[in-house]
Amino acid sequence: MKKKIDENQIYEKHYEQIYNQVKNDPYARSLGIQFTKFEAGFAEAMLEVQSHLVNAYGKTSLGLSTTIQFIESAKPGDKMVARATEIKRNYRTGFYRSEVLHEQKLIATMEAVSYRKDHYFIELEEHILKRVKI
Repeated sequence: MKKKIDENQIYEKHYEQIYNQVKNDPYARSLGIQFTKFEAGFAEAMLEVQSHLVNAYGKTSLGLSTTIQFIESAKPGDKMVARATEIKRNYRTGFYRSEVLHEQKLIATMEAVSYRKDHYFIELEEHILKRVKI
């Protein structure tokens, strides 16, 4: 019978090494994420939202839900292709399905539901807005 590993003991013994590895994660650092608490079984991080982190048109858009399945891992240097399909769009709600591929091999899938506020992706002239109810 295998001996049960006590995760808390490992954490306490190797706290500095674990914390430094998490704190120096290249992706988190590239986003500007700073860890404010790091304890056994709990972590807290802070991110200042910058202009390059918001959506393409700077307007309010809400992601109501997303479900992502990571099927395969990607490696540095892999060229990924993402494809998104609008399944259905209502007055304010959009339903989308996406897939990420590497050399035609499925890497990840995502289903998402979004909510649109009272504006379009681009600025429309007033006379167009009067004809079309958003």
